[in-house]
Amino acid sequence: MDELSIKALLQDLKNSEESVRDRATTELWRTWFNQKGDYGMQILRRSQVSLSAGDVRHALDLLTKLIAQSPDFAEAWNRRAVLHYTQGNYKKSIHDCEIVLKLNPVHFGALHGLGLCYAALGEYTSAIGAFRRALEIQPFALVNQKLILECTARLS
Repeated sequence: MDELSIKALLQDLKNSEESVRDRATTELWRTWFNQKGDYGMQILRRSQVSLSAGDVRHALDLLTKLIAQSPDFAEAWNRRAVLHYTQGNYKKSIHDCEIVLKLNPVHFGALHGLGLCYAALGEYTSAIGAFRRALEIQPFALVNQKLILECTARLS
């Protein structure tokens, strides 16, 4: 997908119509997952199947190898960040989220994940910052609005 199409989808995330926002969100995720074509998508799927089956080690190995082969594949880094988060490895997840954001600064999923990690570590100011950055891209994301309120309450 070309840069103009991405910009249009990012604008659609700010549309008052929920159906327009949902379509844009779905299309952005599809674009990110398909960045490396069928091969990259196949490895991401295999990793998810392994994770769903409880084989965390194999899922991690698949993602780590994919990252080594395609270090510019933001979604591979993001999937590994999610895996680290689910395992309570918040600092590793933060590291991977930061790489995602270097590769794809508008990756609202990585910003949300970054906020979740900081919140889990009790770093509420950093969490709020990440959730606010996600809201700049996806202003109607109620989950991030709610998490900002929760983190703000914990600071009080």
